[in-house]
Amino acid sequence: MAEKNQAVELVKKLIAAESCYSGLRELGNEWLAAQGTPEEKAVSARLVQALKEDVNTIDDSLRFFESEAGEQFFGKETAAQMIAAFKEAKANGAKYCLCPACAAGAELLEIQDLLL
Repeated sequence: MAEKNQAVELVKKLIAAESCYSGLRELGNEWLAAQGTPEEKAVSARLVQALKEDVNTIDDSLRFFESEAGEQFFGKETAAQMIAAFKEAKANGAKYCLCPACAAGAELLEIQDLLL
């Protein structure tokens, strides 16, 4: 049961993250509401699939922040800070984006067997 509680807490972190997009937030809320119901397994499968599609790798995130679009969206200074942070994290073995939504999503993917 402790593992299931861990999954619940991670989904709550995911949906609370400002960086979580609305579709994934809705699915996270649907997953929380489905706990203990006959729909739980089906919603869990959809959540895991969405996480596989939406959690960015560190390389994807680096490419974005190094792009003109990343610089325009976040500004030159913030983009440069993020590039440095992502490069350091990658050098230390990080595989996924550092934003709160991707961090929670990556943790959920690590324990996806608990969801399914």
